[in-house]
Amino acid sequence: MAKIGFIGTGIMGKPMAQNLQNAGHTLFFSEHFEKAPAELIGDHGIGLANPREVAQEAEFIIVMVPDTPQVDDVLFRQDGVAEGVGAGKVVIDMSSISPTATKTFAEKIKATGAEYLDAPVSGGEVGAKAATLSIMVGGSEAAFERTLPLFQAMGKNITRVGGNGDGQTAKVANQIIVALNIQAVAEALLFAARNGADPAKVREALMGGFAGSKILEVHGERMIKGTFDPGFRISLHQKDLNLALAGARELGLNLPNTANAQQVFSTCAAIGGSNWDHSALIKGLEHMANFSIRKE
Repeated sequence: MAKIGFIGTGIMGKPMAQNLQNAGHTLFFSEHFEKAPAELIGDHGIGLANPREVAQEAEFIIVMVPDTPQVDDVLFRQDGVAEGVGAGKVVIDMSSISPTATKTFAEKIKATGAEYLDAPVSGGEVGAKAATLSIMVGGSEAAFERTLPLFQAMGKNITRVGGNGDGQTAKVANQIIVALNIQAVAEALLFAARNGADPAKVREALMGGFAGSKILEVHGERMIKGTFDPGFRISLHQKDLNLALAGARELGLNLPNTANAQQVFSTCAAIGGSNWDHSALIKGLEHMANFSIRKE
């Protein structure tokens, strides 16, 4: 069994860490920011003072934090991961961050003699708990093969996309698709309800046709019931779409529908919804329409 450092035990990270422990691996947690959840500490979980100590103890070091600046801090702070790694170790960033920054981080870590994988995930809290995450990996074939048993303890659809940065590029593409599908479902249900139809019955009818999708199934139900406790917060999806739009500008691309979805998320944030689940995008549309599909 492997010795794994795991930094970032939030909504996604905590169940991912638990699944690694359930597979028999020993995990080391950094308590430089806050103590690891008590249920992760025990026979297969050890709390240490900072990321450097975690990296010194572990063969694999997983980072699962919200955004690019946090990854930068964990890796390269004075007592960061980079000070504790070297030959034989693999740093795995499973956060969703900038592909451009990822390439820089990878070069700096590889200069220590360690390997680096960017391996962002999709599937939300449900997938993290069920160990059914999709994992998109960038890095060397050798490092990927060595790390694959860890990925298999956390996910089902595991793909090495290419070199460093390519995993993050795939994740940004994923977030574009998810956002636009959420917006499509939200607009369809709003249209149906405003026309006097029962949105729950409309969703049921659409599930059996070409419009059927996981978004319609899971998030469509959330929209109808108004259950917007976060599996994936709007603020985090905004961060991912910012990465998409910034990358598009660098490449000279126009992503008009992505930009529009971001504007609707911004409406949600403006009415207090930054921490709602991203399925609550419908509330931004409802706000603009002055109409709710739910009898609230």
